[in-house]
Amino acid sequence: MADTAQKNILLVEDENFLSSLIKTRLEKEGMTVTQVFDGESAVNWLMENHPDLIILDLILPKLSGFEVLERVSYDPEKAKIPVIILSNLAQESDIMKAKNLGAKEYFVKVRISTDEIIDRVKSLLP
Repeated sequence: MADTAQKNILLVEDENFLSSLIKTRLEKEGMTVTQVFDGESAVNWLMENHPDLIILDLILPKLSGFEVLERVSYDPEKAKIPVIILSNLAQESDIMKAKNLGAKEYFVKVRISTDEIIDRVKSLLP
């Protein structure tokens, strides 16, 4: 399992409660978490930064998570960043689209606990 100290996570989630809950849990594990609440902010932040992992919602204001994934995939270095999708979209077509755009994991919000998210983040960190 990866050493989580000093790992930087970009958390892109417009639902304040869930975002804060995940951020708090990741910080307790020693990670640094940057929260953004819309797709445009995520893309702008990624232009200047290179996180170790991205947790990304798909239904976001300004730019969708799919659009964020697409833009990340254009940059060969950014495309190497593991992305975990955390979404309410549960259709197989959405899951396949996200994975085809480079997502490593896809979780439906109502079907996963915060503990499972944290465990998966740890397992995907370089």
